[in-house]
Amino acid sequence: MRIGVISDTHDNLPKIERAVEIFNERGVELVLHAGDFISPFTANAFKGLRCKLIGVFGNNDGEKFGLKARFEGIGEISEDVRELEAGGRRIVVMHKELLVEPLAKSGLYDLVVYGHTHKADVRRVNGTLVVNPGEAGGWLYGRSTIAVVDLERMEAEIIEI
Repeated sequence: MRIGVISDTHDNLPKIERAVEIFNERGVELVLHAGDFISPFTANAFKGLRCKLIGVFGNNDGEKFGLKARFEGIGEISEDVRELEAGGRRIVVMHKELLVEPLAKSGLYDLVVYGHTHKADVRRVNGTLVVNPGEAGGWLYGRSTIAVVDLERMEAEIIEI
């Protein structure tokens, strides 16, 4: 099973639309968003996804009720941390990086996904795959990236969009 990972979209609709195209082309079966969608209207750019989206709120997501309402039928957004299983793997998604190391070291998860730093990060911590897809919006560092994770191989690829 392949999953898409995106974060820090920050209202950049053309980049979100390109990410959706890539996720669909790659045949991902689930997309995880690690926060900072920003405005509810970003849901329109995610409507083309051919799979469900599961996300968490980031520190800049202020209109939470509007975001949740607009993403109905596309996916679901959780408050801070989201645990789930996909492809037989235990996954945790969060926005900020504070708990990444302890959660990866705990051995409870096969994959830890986070955002917030706007910097792509793929590494292993005690056998746990840690992935930050970087900033899809591209506003901070000028490089828009997403990730595709192969849950069978437990490998992640950072893709520039």
